[in-house]
Amino acid sequence: MKLQLVATCLFGLEKLLGEEIDALGLKRIETMDGRVIFEGEEGDIPRANIALRCAERVFVLMGRFHAENFDQLYEGTRALAWEEWIGKDDAFPISGHSIKSRLTSIPACQKIVNRAVVDALSAKYGIKWFEQDSGVTYSVEFFLLKDEAMLLIDTSGMALHKRGYRPHAGVAPLRETLAAAIALTARPRADVLFWDPFCGSGTIAIETAMILQNRAPGLNRSFAGESFARLPSPLWESAREAARAAIVTDNGCEVWASDIDEDMTDMTYDCAVRAGVEDVMNIFTADARLIEKPDRRGTILCNPPYGERLMTETEVAELYRAMGKRFATFEPWQIYVLTSCESFERLYGRRADKTRKLYNGMLPCYLYQFFRPVSTQNVKFPPKKTNEYRKFKH
Repeated sequence: MKLQLVATCLFGLEKLLGEEIDALGLKRIETMDGRVIFEGEEGDIPRANIALRCAERVFVLMGRFHAENFDQLYEGTRALAWEEWIGKDDAFPISGHSIKSRLTSIPACQKIVNRAVVDALSAKYGIKWFEQDSGVTYSVEFFLLKDEAMLLIDTSGMALHKRGYRPHAGVAPLRETLAAAIALTARPRADVLFWDPFCGSGTIAIETAMILQNRAPGLNRSFAGESFARLPSPLWESAREAARAAIVTDNGCEVWASDIDEDMTDMTYDCAVRAGVEDVMNIFTADARLIEKPDRRGTILCNPPYGERLMTETEVAELYRAMGKRFATFEPWQIYVLTSCESFERLYGRRADKTRKLYNGMLPCYLYQFFRPVSTQNVKFPPKKTNEYRKFKH
């Protein structure tokens, strides 16, 4: 039976997520900010949860309808076939969001949606009261955007960026889904060395290694949908078996991860072991301002320190200037730098060939991409602002 499914993502990752959905052989229906709607069957729900690197969650779309008042929200919700998923002993906690809609009170919308689901199930099961304490939990979410309501059931449970290999992150952790997006943007290839010289807990390097080995990000974790009656265990076992069979371990890929802090490189190694990619990683302690270019093709991917949590603004500025001088010696390597500093190009001393605005959670940041020879660059900058650091995001 064809279902409509929704994969959510961080803002800015919709294109990459859509390409991942295409790669699974699934049909995209619609793309909007932070989510991609696509078509699939029951067996595609485990596949999507296990395989999608840029998704935060995978939902079943129960229905969508216009709702500019509580009556419309109630009637639209009550008309949906909740009994196709939720049993009479199951729990169905309600959560949701409202953006640019007349219905702005989330608690009030929760009450309306809960009453509508209860009434719909009561009509099907012939009972008035649902204990919701002995069965499976189906997390129901409503999403109101410009007075259009989507009603969804979460099949992921814990957010998909929590792969399971990083129980303890560094001081300023980078979300795994964003790290995967940076790696995918750089188009990992087995014959190119990928190096993160500010590895921290190793997220970018590990996600890159997983992509190079075609190792599914959700292979070693569980999902809420595994308890759903409509998604029996053979569907999940089949998806995991297919994901394991697709892993490539003999393509000669190599990823380097270095950091000035030995505690961070120790953490990176532990995370790499849990992720199963330690064999293709070279993890070591080094100052990124002093590293030297290996005699081979390569790409640098990094998320250097920024903001008040790690360094002062003056220290960050000095670091970015030093990076620009050192990384220039890596020509013709490609360089990808993620930072929230809008003055990065001026400090680094080079204009990016492409800049992409992304979000690490709710923190806006920028992926500066350098992939053309320096000789072709226009390095002139507009007049310096009065306060060069005023656009740092903390």
